[in-house]
Amino acid sequence: MSRLPRRAVLAAPLFAPGLASAQAWAPTRPLRLVIPFPPGGTTDLIGRMVAERLSPRLGQPVIVENRPGAGGNIAGEFVVRAEPDGQTLFFTSIGTGAINYAVYGARMPWRPEEMAAVGLVTRMPNVLMVANRLPVRTMAQFLDFARGRQGEITYGTAGIGSSPHVCMELLGQLTGIRFVHVPFRGSGPMLTELMAERVDCGMDNIPSALPFIRDNRLRALGMSGAARSPVVPDVPVIAETVPGFEATAWFGVQTGARVPRPVIERLGAEVDEIARDPAFRARLAEFGAEGPGLTPQGGTTPAAFEAFIAAEIRKWGEVVQKAQVRVE
Repeated sequence: MSRLPRRAVLAAPLFAPGLASAQAWAPTRPLRLVIPFPPGGTTDLIGRMVAERLSPRLGQPVIVENRPGAGGNIAGEFVVRAEPDGQTLFFTSIGTGAINYAVYGARMPWRPEEMAAVGLVTRMPNVLMVANRLPVRTMAQFLDFARGRQGEITYGTAGIGSSPHVCMELLGQLTGIRFVHVPFRGSGPMLTELMAERVDCGMDNIPSALPFIRDNRLRALGMSGAARSPVVPDVPVIAETVPGFEATAWFGVQTGARVPRPVIERLGAEVDEIARDPAFRARLAEFGAEGPGLTPQGGTTPAAFEAFIAAEIRKWGEVVQKAQVRVE
């Protein structure tokens, strides 16, 4: 019996009923992948990895365009208002895709229904770290220490409404501890101040924090995910001490909701293959990220990502509302 090449086997499902029209669309000029934060951060790093792999799959260059500002809202509004031809994509995150709706409220420049889900690319935990001067070495010790100093323990994050910020708000709500938020303009400045011991603790995405944990400049106490991370296997998950606590940062691709559905399905099929590619997954694993895991195959689809985003909007909307987080 003849054997099809592996690439043909992987592509075959695209020609199934309902997906053939998606495969028929192809871009006619270079695409833009708009990244809502400055170069150098986790969002930019993973976004560029996706753009590099998406380009040969679509037969056109995918140009990365950084448009930082307003917690990612400037970039998102640009994508929503762009020509609905599938040529302008948005590299979204838990902040721009879910948290911002609650944090910005009526000031949010677009509504969830104006942005279409294409595919979830990766998820990763945040990590809670303390300055080395703090006399704590476990999560339980840290919480006991903080309970005795209600409203005194400061924590740094990459900014108001960021994933680490709402993670710490959730931790405070589940433990009854009042922490003091010190927002910074990105992870870099926050980590610098934490190492200088000018804040007591910090929460950050694992990729940017990992080098400082490995060389013992910061002490990691707990991971925010459901399971321990293979890059720091000795660091327990926070849920081992605080039952019910779970939060992961995530990154994916969206586009304007006015883009025709066959175009979205084609883009989604390509993002799915990128997300499930073993080499891509191995690169993500180097800094503690994992695959999307929205389908039985471990991948993603536009419909699955849409449902995932809706659940995240509900979850973090409740946390933000209870904490009364607002951007003035």
